[in-house]
Amino acid sequence: MASHDARRVDASDGHAVVVGASIAGLLAGRVLADTFAEVTVLDRDPLPDERIVRRGVPQANHVHALLEPGRVILEDLFPGYGDELREAGGLVIDGSTQLDLYQQGDFLADAEKRLPFYCASRPLFEQITRRRVAGHERITLRGECHVTDYVADGGGAGDSRDGVRVTGVEIAADAGETTLDADLVVDATGRTSRTPDWLRRHGYRAPETETVGVDLAYSTVAVERRPSEAQGYLIVPSPPVTRGGTAVPVEGDRWIVTVFGRHGDHPPGDSEGLKAFAASLPTPEIRDLLEERSWVTDEVRQYPFPASKRRYYEDLGRFPDGLLVTGDAIASFNPIYGQGMSVAALDALALHHALAGGRGDLGPRFFELASETLDVVWQMTVGSDFAYSQTDGEKPRGTDLRNRYLSWVVDAAHADSYVAERFVRVLRLEESPSALLRPGVLWRVAAAAIGR
Repeated sequence: MASHDARRVDASDGHAVVVGASIAGLLAGRVLADTFAEVTVLDRDPLPDERIVRRGVPQANHVHALLEPGRVILEDLFPGYGDELREAGGLVIDGSTQLDLYQQGDFLADAEKRLPFYCASRPLFEQITRRRVAGHERITLRGECHVTDYVADGGGAGDSRDGVRVTGVEIAADAGETTLDADLVVDATGRTSRTPDWLRRHGYRAPETETVGVDLAYSTVAVERRPSEAQGYLIVPSPPVTRGGTAVPVEGDRWIVTVFGRHGDHPPGDSEGLKAFAASLPTPEIRDLLEERSWVTDEVRQYPFPASKRRYYEDLGRFPDGLLVTGDAIASFNPIYGQGMSVAALDALALHHALAGGRGDLGPRFFELASETLDVVWQMTVGSDFAYSQTDGEKPRGTDLRNRYLSWVVDAAHADSYVAERFVRVLRLEESPSALLRPGVLWRVAAAAIGR
């Protein structure tokens, strides 16, 4: 997908409202400001300038990754973003030599080229993004606003008219209930989005929803890090092993250390149990950090993730004017793959390109553009999840064959830096999975398989 270019979008009038001020909502708001005269981003939580874990983002305590599309899009939308991240204590490391990836019994070889990778806590990513959005002359952020409903110009249960249009939102805040008019409303409220129920109530079909159960849980602490240390670690479990972990260097001279387990094999919430869980991992780096470094806090943060979810809005024949859905409200993925923030950024880029074609029929055009990325990411993540027989849901066709080939790719990547680079670039959403089928990869993978 082509990069963001504000010159492709005609500046115009009107008011857009974004419901939800997480990464997806903030980036949608920034893109909308290219064409709408006024953009308001609403959230139930307070939206201070401070670096905080917001109540509406309970996963913010845990390791987060910003993959390559997210990095590039943030730099396009907010020039100097990486510099600001570093000034705030975040790091930009080489994802080839400074992020050790363990999978299928060994670490991957270092890639041949440098792969820039931003390292920071989720609250820092949000703080910088929120600050940049709040500083835009066309955007207003409003916290502590609970959106209770959309306002529409007609329609109801059983109404089959095509003319229903969303014209604003109803808000409950400390000052009381009020209505905020809008020419476009964007739902960025996440997995708990109520848009499907609203559609049913107003005579529309709700999108088909696909769920893939992974029964995942995280446990996380922060430990002290010397300023000179910038190494990260990712231990990816492979069947039948269900346990993994990661450690990422972040601001404040800390590592965020997260361990996780699938399918009921969940890490405990106490310090000694957490250390024992980490000691059971197949390589000692995570264990050593927990054993040898001082903990920043004694509290172990936990987060459950029962299932990935995809809502197929692009398949709807009818959709009300004046309404869009983005971010986790469309699709949320198993978080061990670290794709959430980057997919939100790709959604924002799709919205930019949809707006370049005008505002008419905006919803269906946006959903179709966004689905091009979502289809690929969904197939990658749920395909990997179905390597486990306990995964619950509809297995995509060809998954077993793809997983078998990916296993050969990983085996080759243990020693072959070229294969390792191609594989990591696919994991980073920088290249399509089809890159692993190019002749230069195929013959190296085949040679490694024959040589075993």
